[in-house]
Amino acid sequence: MRSGQTNYALQRNPISGHSWELLDCAVTPEAQYLRRREFLRVFGLGLAASAFLPVTGGITSAGFPDSLNPLFKLDGVKLTPEDSVTSYNNFYEWGLGKDQPKKFANQGWKTDPWTIEIGGLCANPSKFNVNDLLKVVGGIERRNYRHRCVEAWSMVIPWDGFPLAKLVMLAQPKPDARYIRFTSFFDPAHSAAQRSNDLPWPYTEGLTLPEAMNELAFLATGLYGKPLRNQNGAPIRLVVPWKYGFKGAKSIVKIEFVAERPKTLWSEMAPNEYGFYANVNPEVDHPRWSQKSERVIGAGFFSGKQPTLMFNGYGKEVTALYAGMDLRKNF
Repeated sequence: MRSGQTNYALQRNPISGHSWELLDCAVTPEAQYLRRREFLRVFGLGLAASAFLPVTGGITSAGFPDSLNPLFKLDGVKLTPEDSVTSYNNFYEWGLGKDQPKKFANQGWKTDPWTIEIGGLCANPSKFNVNDLLKVVGGIERRNYRHRCVEAWSMVIPWDGFPLAKLVMLAQPKPDARYIRFTSFFDPAHSAAQRSNDLPWPYTEGLTLPEAMNELAFLATGLYGKPLRNQNGAPIRLVVPWKYGFKGAKSIVKIEFVAERPKTLWSEMAPNEYGFYANVNPEVDHPRWSQKSERVIGAGFFSGKQPTLMFNGYGKEVTALYAGMDLRKNF
């Protein structure tokens, strides 16, 4: 093992606190282990080559068109119409109304070129043009994911991007890194909301390292086979489908590995309403919204509501991350 490389099998488990207990991300099926070895081989070549790549334009055009990963097809589930996904958005940098991001994020705000910084407690801090990052991680794939907002509405979105775990392996977190902090853009010249003191800009979010290594955690660079629109978090955003949508930091400029739980915008503003974990849980209501059911965007006026699933239907993949945790207290 190289100096500074994280030994996940010996790292203290941030959930149980036991240094002898394996992290979920350390228990790797053989097939996945072999794929990881192949990724590291290819990744090593890509990283060396990236030193010679020019800073390019055409934001997140690398890898399009992609192909659907069959493991994330969601058989029998209807995708939300593309127009709804790109027209009904929470992105408060551009206004409180659902229709405002589409209007105001496309009035001169540029997401090309775009640099993302990877740093903190890691062996390989770096800065990438987003297109170059996509080349280094080996391109993109499509995953159909359920999306659940804390406001009790939902969508099903075909995201294009790559697993967050690839970026974690690229960075090589140090042994004392337990969390990842995501920081969104700060551009008050174009974002009127960021010229106010209503919220503590820039937007920040965070995950535990085991959450970040989960197979579902995803960095999206597109949807419906096209580069992300500005209103959806262009050019790169976080997607964690078992959590409420506000965990998905948009238009990310910095990803940092840290030892302490990072402050996040909503959990700082209203900790009684927005917890750090923000796992979808129909048994824990938001003070202003019941979480037991959800309105499906794009399903039609007479479609009614559907029951909300624990962990948004991804319990098989993520329940082990929270073994022994009081999910009412750690909401």
